[in-house]
Amino acid sequence: MQLILREDVGKLGKKGDKVEVAPGYARNYLLPKKLAMEINENNLRQMEKERKVQLVKFHEEKEEAERLAEQIRPLQLSFSRKVHGDELYGSVSASDVVDALQAKGYVIEKRKIMLEDPIKTLGEFEISAKLHPEVTGSFKVKVEKEEE
Repeated sequence: MQLILREDVGKLGKKGDKVEVAPGYARNYLLPKKLAMEINENNLRQMEKERKVQLVKFHEEKEEAERLAEQIRPLQLSFSRKVHGDELYGSVSASDVVDALQAKGYVIEKRKIMLEDPIKTLGEFEISAKLHPEVTGSFKVKVEKEEE
């Protein structure tokens, strides 16, 4: 049975793909969960219209992400932490970075901050944020010794 996928289905295909599946799989799983629809003129037209709308939305989100990347590029966040030698007693984590960004008026989700491990030493660091699948912005973070 031939169907058009309405959503991404693991190992089967992505949204908008035309796939050949067993009738039972289509009838008992894909069609009732509205993950796919039968191939006919109306459904093909509907999928094409949805694809165009999604493409426009994707480009708008990309432009927004590019503007945000330009805005945060000159940004430098400063953190003061207690130290022992060159090691911090605590660390500067992605949550700290997100909070500092929000204090400056930029809303970026924690999961978009590309910080593998928390920062545990003094110095300047370049931090990246994945703002969109095709756009990554970066900014500087400076960790300094807390005045006592």
